[in-house]
Amino acid sequence: MEYFTTALRHGNIAKAAAELNIAASAISSAIDKVETEFDLTLVTRQRARGIQANASGREVARKCERLLEEYQSVLNEGAELRHALSGTLRIGYYAPIAPAFLPPIFDTFLPADSFITLELTECDNDQAQDGLLNGTFDVILFVAEGVRPTVDFEILITAPPYCLLPAANPLTQQSSVSMAQIALEPLVVLNRPVAASYYEGLFQPGARQAPVAAYVNSTEMVRSIVASGRGCAILNMRPLTTESYTGAKVVALPISDDLPPLTLAIGYDKSRPRRSVKDFVKACKTYFANASSSQCILER
Repeated sequence: MEYFTTALRHGNIAKAAAELNIAASAISSAIDKVETEFDLTLVTRQRARGIQANASGREVARKCERLLEEYQSVLNEGAELRHALSGTLRIGYYAPIAPAFLPPIFDTFLPADSFITLELTECDNDQAQDGLLNGTFDVILFVAEGVRPTVDFEILITAPPYCLLPAANPLTQQSSVSMAQIALEPLVVLNRPVAASYYEGLFQPGARQAPVAAYVNSTEMVRSIVASGRGCAILNMRPLTTESYTGAKVVALPISDDLPPLTLAIGYDKSRPRRSVKDFVKACKTYFANASSSQCILER
């Protein structure tokens, strides 16, 4: 199983053999044995381009990785090692402020000398769900609006929209702003799947009187453009700082209108999750159930 999964990870028999310090023929033989045991063709061998797993091969590799992880955990416990987690945890996230909350979440369940290797990939909502379903990711953080029926998920937090303003804007002297007031301001739109249509839909038809100042596909660029005074923005989750990358400050105010929120969810395979996935999901749920997570949202 180790030879098989290593070969698929590299997509190359020679590279797998070099990593494991064994003959390439042993890797090739292991692949043959696994295919024989399952009576399936699991990989496509391409002379010049290595090997590539098909759908069945990826599924078998995921099962093997879970078994190898449990096997390593048993060995660790048997040797009285402190480490209970090992392997690679692959996380896809469509959560613009994930850098604000993921590090403290990791701190709650991963010791500093953990055997876990983290692979973090920022993506859009569709890519996150695709990655979970095809095995690219073990777990995803994504917006649950428009979730696919085949994705298992749990809600972490419901985030109402808020208005982001440059510090010098007169509206910052208020305790909240209305959509009618926002409609008079140039708008900086976070132009990401789900987000852009959601923010546009918060305005009544024909209500917006000022133009769109910019369409931007990253939250930090939205914050920087707003901080420079070019307009305001509507967002849902906020980082723990009021400074933008430029050093200029922004101010977040609640919106007084009754508006639909966005929902941050965590998706994973609930049927047989690996231990690292279960611990990560538990840590996320604990973090967002804690009062400190309210710093990420702005209640009306």
